[in-house]
Amino acid sequence: MIFYDENNLDIIEKDLRYLQLLSREYPTISSASTEIINLEAILNLPKATEHFISDIHGEYESFTHMLRNASGVIKRKIDDVFGNSLSEEQKSALATVVYYPEKKLELIKEKESNLQDWYRITLYQLIELCKNVSSKYTRSKVRKALPEDFSYIIEELLHEQDDRVDKQAYYNGIIKTIIDINRAPDFIIAISNVIQRLVVDRLHIIGDIYDRGPGAEIIMDALMNHHSVDIQWGNHDMLWMGAASGCKSCVANVLRISLRYANLKTVEDGYGINLLPLATFALEFYHEDPCKSFTPRALEKKINKNELQLLAKMHKAIAIMQFKIEGQIIKRHPEFKMEDRLLLDKIDREKWEITVYGHTYKLNDTSFPTVDWNDPYKLTDREQEIIEKLTDSFVNSEKLQRHIKFLYGKGSMYLIYNSNLLYHGCVPLNKDGSLREVKIGKISYRGKELLDRYDRIARDAYFFKPNSAAKKYAMDMMWYMWCGEDSPMFGKIRMTTFERYFIDDKEAHCEPKNYYYQYRDNEQVCKNILSEFNLDPDSSHIINGHIPVKTKEGESPIKANGRLLVIDGGFCKAYQPETGIAGYTLIYNSYGLLLTSHEPFSAIKNAIEEDKDIISSTVILEHVAKRKRVADTDIGTELKKQIADLEKLLIAYRKGLIKEYNDQVE
Repeated sequence: MIFYDENNLDIIEKDLRYLQLLSREYPTISSASTEIINLEAILNLPKATEHFISDIHGEYESFTHMLRNASGVIKRKIDDVFGNSLSEEQKSALATVVYYPEKKLELIKEKESNLQDWYRITLYQLIELCKNVSSKYTRSKVRKALPEDFSYIIEELLHEQDDRVDKQAYYNGIIKTIIDINRAPDFIIAISNVIQRLVVDRLHIIGDIYDRGPGAEIIMDALMNHHSVDIQWGNHDMLWMGAASGCKSCVANVLRISLRYANLKTVEDGYGINLLPLATFALEFYHEDPCKSFTPRALEKKINKNELQLLAKMHKAIAIMQFKIEGQIIKRHPEFKMEDRLLLDKIDREKWEITVYGHTYKLNDTSFPTVDWNDPYKLTDREQEIIEKLTDSFVNSEKLQRHIKFLYGKGSMYLIYNSNLLYHGCVPLNKDGSLREVKIGKISYRGKELLDRYDRIARDAYFFKPNSAAKKYAMDMMWYMWCGEDSPMFGKIRMTTFERYFIDDKEAHCEPKNYYYQYRDNEQVCKNILSEFNLDPDSSHIINGHIPVKTKEGESPIKANGRLLVIDGGFCKAYQPETGIAGYTLIYNSYGLLLTSHEPFSAIKNAIEEDKDIISSTVILEHVAKRKRVADTDIGTELKKQIADLEKLLIAYRKGLIKEYNDQVE
């Protein structure tokens, strides 16, 4: 505590106006003193648990389970509480109840012969578990997490008094009554939700919620219902944010990727985007074109031949529109320095070849029915009409707009939180590892200032007045952030979309990375980045995703002697053959950092019916000798400021600079 004295009165008088406002909330010496005591107590509580997840890519079943099991934290809590008193099978069954109480109860009611005993045992177990997970919080915070129907009962059970004469009878009486009045199922659901709520205090999403998987909108609904979440935008999120802002190039990219992975569920069912005009157009102009290179990656989906052919035609139709729209952006923004991405006009139509970066390749597809070779980047009237309709659908999708506003409200380019620097992709670097200067408009930016500028532009694209010059520029920049060389979200020199479709030689598909990826295992470079963001380079960490860690090839997610952690390990099923696992997640609790790798998740149905959890392996990255307290966190810093202000208020009261408010005196 600071304890201001008479020598500090000049400071107190300087802040008098603010202190008078503060006195409205704490009108007496007693109330201010009580709050200081309360805040000091909170500072000494253990640091709350943080959960980090990256690159979800629409895989809602894996994400839902990871959210419910807190990357294994709940299972470890069950181990801590019950030890050897429960078998592994019993622990797994209890964990499933906590994860999916509603669905599990339906199965239990069908299978369990003595339901009353099962209720009684399970209620006792859940209460003990809830006591454990709530122990690091104040009663006030726990009370706020309790459901209204059972708040009093749960609080009584969690904080039973040791000096109660018949405490066991009292305790048993509550449990018995809950069962007798047929409220046990509701109580089990309620306390399971409380456990889930308390076991993780803060959720960090390190980008790429969207694309590839089938349920991004389901994930967004879950995030909007989460009690405490922040999001660092990924390049795929930026694409959807641009589409929702009305950026036609982003709309075309979103639809192309959705068709590439035969994933129209999010677009059509989730957000109500009408793709009939595109389907009609594709059948008309590509009816005889097999569109072989555009056959979707169906992955595990079963799609009949006719539907697959239609999707391929739609896929090619929107891809050609995308190349045209992107060409227009590149031409009106020479400062983007992306002329090398203007490829339609480079096609040799006699030989059907193209020269890219000094190499000449044969095209595997020679059908371009909508391209005017005199002006290859001009949309036909029909294409213009279709892209306008599709863009209107994105802009007017109520659910999409609700989700994107949430992304803006909870999201940013980067976040500094409890000595960790969180961002999705990279901080652009030069060949020598120094921060790369990027010119935007007439001003050059680098490092933190560059990410701040991109953050501002992303907001301009969505919130500025429609059709204004500033909004149009910002929307073009949204597309640049998706695939531009100096985008911290993309982190590559170029995106070879055209080459991947039209050239078989994989040499042409190469996408060189920014120098950041050569230096991310260099401890000094990582420390320089941390210093750029005003963090202690010796105790802080960079946490990012974006580029999957190829675990099966021996690559480690731990870089630069632990200064940088990459938690993209293949959450998306499309990446799992490459990575060998199904993702990394990170837990940061009062004891330190824990990195967890996960095996592929089968299905929620199997988890509920067979008590099958995700098979995970946890590595302790850092283990502190002295347990971290709230005082050691960002919240602790804010609480200390509040305590200092309250101390000044106490002095102001005691020196008569501010009068105490007495309810009995006007």
